[in-house]
Amino acid sequence: MENLSKSSAALAETTTDPAILAPKLSVWRRLQIPVIAGAVSAIIRLIGPTLRTEVIGVHNAIQIPRGGEPAIGVFWHRCIFPAAWIWRHRGIVILNTVNFDGQWTRRVIERLGFGTAQGSSTRGAIEGLTAMAAHLEAGRHVGFTVDGPRGPRYVAKPGPVILARRTGRPISVFHIGVESGHTFKKAWDQFRLPYLFSRTVMFVAPPIRVPTEADSETMKQKQAEMQAALERVRDLAESWFQLAEQERDRLRDEWREPGLASNLQVKS
Repeated sequence: MENLSKSSAALAETTTDPAILAPKLSVWRRLQIPVIAGAVSAIIRLIGPTLRTEVIGVHNAIQIPRGGEPAIGVFWHRCIFPAAWIWRHRGIVILNTVNFDGQWTRRVIERLGFGTAQGSSTRGAIEGLTAMAAHLEAGRHVGFTVDGPRGPRYVAKPGPVILARRTGRPISVFHIGVESGHTFKKAWDQFRLPYLFSRTVMFVAPPIRVPTEADSETMKQKQAEMQAALERVRDLAESWFQLAEQERDRLRDEWREPGLASNLQVKS
């Protein structure tokens, strides 16, 4: 684990594209970056080990097996907290914005063993996708908070579909629901912070593949397919803990591949 963390940190140091210039920040804002990053990291490391996670559709999660096919992970910004904990120390490279929030976020996720590629839908989009494509070709998984960095909430941006066509790699859609937590209702993403010892559930949709020769109409169809998959796993995960146990069992059976376990043992 230690070696993986060091290699992920080393990877992260090489992923910043010098052509993507970060906005100029005041001295006060620059001083805030390490303070916020340290506080958020401490909160994740406090709460993360206490979370109890069940994964539905585990056989769809291409990112879980070591040495498997590289995939493009896609999820809503709302569930970034549990996602950061569940997927830590797997060397996954995350597309990260270069604005103030992105700068402290980068420090947090790199401490959790992620790599970063700099860019967003509003700044350095082409450079960011180019960097992500290079990581996929090198055999690394990548990830997008697909409605980030500033919304609109639950509207998927086209970056993952473009990247899938360019590289031939599959899109893996998931969402994580939290039983007990605080919702930041004034935040654009309705960010969900789990409480200590909360149960969580992660739904993973079947992989989406985009032909490398896809035309504009096919791209629109694949974008709609990704949007629909994101909405479905979100709705299932967010409603999971309000369902009767009988209904949860039915969904487990519906999403289970014969012969495979339905749960992922999440590292503590």
